[in-house]
Amino acid sequence: MKSARQIAFEVLIKMHRNNAYSNIELDSALKNSGLDKRDCALAANLVYGVLERLITIDYNIEKHLTGKINKLKPEVLVILRLGAYQILFSDKIPNSAAVNESVKLAKNNRCSFASGLCNAVLRAISKDGLLLPDNTDKAEYLSVKYSFPRWLCELWQKSYGEDNAEGIMKTAAEKPPIYIKVNNLKTTPDKLIEIFRDEGVAAKRVKNYENSLKISDTGDIEELNSYKIGLFHVQDLASQLCAEALEVKENMTVFDVCSAPGGKAFSVAEYMNNKGLIKAFDIHEHRVKLINNGAERLGISIIEGKTGDAEKYESSYGLADRVLCDVPCSGLGIVRRKPEIRYKEKILIDKLPLLQYRILENASNYVKPSGRLIYSTCTLNPAENEEVCKKFLKNHKEFKSVKPLNNGFCNDDCGYITLMPHLHGTDGFFIAAFERLD
Repeated sequence: MKSARQIAFEVLIKMHRNNAYSNIELDSALKNSGLDKRDCALAANLVYGVLERLITIDYNIEKHLTGKINKLKPEVLVILRLGAYQILFSDKIPNSAAVNESVKLAKNNRCSFASGLCNAVLRAISKDGLLLPDNTDKAEYLSVKYSFPRWLCELWQKSYGEDNAEGIMKTAAEKPPIYIKVNNLKTTPDKLIEIFRDEGVAAKRVKNYENSLKISDTGDIEELNSYKIGLFHVQDLASQLCAEALEVKENMTVFDVCSAPGGKAFSVAEYMNNKGLIKAFDIHEHRVKLINNGAERLGISIIEGKTGDAEKYESSYGLADRVLCDVPCSGLGIVRRKPEIRYKEKILIDKLPLLQYRILENASNYVKPSGRLIYSTCTLNPAENEEVCKKFLKNHKEFKSVKPLNNGFCNDDCGYITLMPHLHGTDGFFIAAFERLD
C-alpha cells in the first residue's frame, strides 16, 4: 500500500507535468488507495498545503541551493517542496520525520542520486526556519509571505488598496467555510438542522440569509441521506446573493446562459417556488447532465437544461424576464477553494474580458423590455468586472445600471457589488445588474 506522502508526491508530479486539477487528481488517487481517514487527510493536507504555499516554499528552498531551483529534476523539486512544507507549516510533524520521510521518497522514486541534496537542504531549512524578504518592496514581501504571483499582488494593491490586498491573500490560506442553500420546496432551515443533528452534521443558521446554513463535520456530503433526497445543495453565500439579485417572481421566464453545474439555477427555482420556466444552458452536453440531474434530485421541475453556446444568439429561444450571465472567469475569488488558480498565467487571464463581453452582449439580446440582466464572476479583477460592465453600458444605451440588491451590499457608485472573503465571509465575487429600457 502506498503511503500518504507517496500519494501526495504522485498527485503533485501529475499537476507539475500536466497542469491537472488538484481536486480531481487527489480524489482519483485516494479513491482506491486503501488508506484510512487519517492518512487520506494527511495526503490532502500535503497536496493543498504545498499548492497554497508554493512561492513561499520555493523561496526558502532556493535560499539553500547553490544553483537555481528551476534546474532541479521535477521529482526532486516536488520532494523538496513536500519536505519544506512539513517543516515550515506543519506543527504536527516533527522536522526530523519530515526530513527522513523526504529522503525515503527520493530513494523510492528513482531519485537516490538526490537523497543527499534533499537531506542537506531540508536540514538547513529546519535550522533557519521561515525566511521572508524584507518589507522595503511591499509587493515582493506579500508575494513571498502569502504565496501569490507578484503581478497579482500589485493588481490587488492598485485595485483595492494595500489593506484589502493583504486581507484577500491572508484569507486564502484559511479553510473555506461550507454553506448550503436549504431547499424550501422540501423543508425548512430549522427542520434540516434537526435532520443534520441525527446525521452527525453540525449546522447553524446564517444571519441575514433566510434559507442558508453553515455546516461542518460533514464527511462525504454526497453520502448524506439529506443530500440524496434533495433537502439542500452546497452553495457559497456569494452565489446565493447572485441568484437573489435576479429578483425573480413566480411564473417568470429566466435564462441562465452559463449555468453548469446549475447551483444558481437551483436557487432561482426555489425562489420561484418551482413555478415558471428556467432555461439553463451550457456548451457541453456532459455538464448539462449535471444541471438536469441536480434539478431532479432537488425535486425541481421548471428547469430545462439545454446545450447552448453563450456567445451565439439563437432567436428560437425567445425572450426572458430575467437573464443570468455568470461568465467564465479567472476564478481569483475562489483561490482558497482551488489554490492552483493563483498560478494561472497572466497572459491567459488578460484574454478573458473579450470573451466575457461577448457573452454579456449576446445575453442582453434575450432580455425583455423592463427585464433584468445580471452579470457576475467569481473573480477579483476589475478588468473582468467593472471594465466589462463599463464597456457594455457605453455600447448599449438600451440598458441602465441598477443596484443588484437593496440590502447594503452595494459598494460602488454604479451599484456594483464586490464581495471579498476577509470582509464578507464569502467567496470573492462580483455582481452587476442592468435593466432594459425599451
